[in-house]
Amino acid sequence: MGADIKQLRTRIKSVDSTLHLTKAMELVASSKIRKATDAMQKGKEYSAALEECAAQLAGFEECKRSPYMAKREGDRTCLVVIAGDRGLAGGYNANIFRLMREYTDAEIIPIGKRACERYGKETVNAEGYPFARAREIALKVCSDFAEGKIDRFGIVCTEYRSLISQEATVKWVLPLAAGEGKSASCALFEPDEVTVLNALIPEYVAGMIMSAVKESFACEVAARRVAMDSAGKNAREMIDRLGLEYNRARQGAITQEITEIVAGSGL
Repeated sequence: MGADIKQLRTRIKSVDSTLHLTKAMELVASSKIRKATDAMQKGKEYSAALEECAAQLAGFEECKRSPYMAKREGDRTCLVVIAGDRGLAGGYNANIFRLMREYTDAEIIPIGKRACERYGKETVNAEGYPFARAREIALKVCSDFAEGKIDRFGIVCTEYRSLISQEATVKWVLPLAAGEGKSASCALFEPDEVTVLNALIPEYVAGMIMSAVKESFACEVAARRVAMDSAGKNAREMIDRLGLEYNRARQGAITQEITEIVAGSGL
């Protein structure tokens, strides 16, 4: 009986330590949510402005001559894959890697420590990801696409639905879709629409990458907060259950001692 009490006491102490850890991680995630969601919204506004410009230009007949609007017959795919810098975020990372099973032959450009570890590349954190690096990727991708080295380019990231709902998805960026009915006939582009579109596309791709990174990071923080909150609730329930078992064991041990004392005194 004494061994059971000691074991229960050890388990309660272990679960209590876990509870403190999950609570601390939940507080850290909570403190980052506001900043992360603000950055996500700014990223979305910027990418939306770029998308609107690209859609207007893509609506011009002349722009169909752009290499970035060329539809390819091949299936050579290049994907930027954005995962988290750390674990303990529920299914955040697992959902990204599960989606990637559909693109086993794709060329991968990972962002985020977990993605870099998965694909054996130099570690590039998602938190604090610089625009200069996104632009480097964009220039390389645009060059490869224009030269016919790849047939399509997309971003595998996590879409923010709400604080408790995020979904892994693929955002296809190139080739640029024709903007039906979106051409700005009142706008004048110099020297011509195709030249402006070709100059815009690298910035457009870089903006899409940065927006996806910021949105994915907000999703990671939100997923970690929810996961740690759930883990904390489970830990508290386990502590309550183990506490009951511990009290019963102690009560049983005390009863046994009293019984032995009474029995001994009657001899």
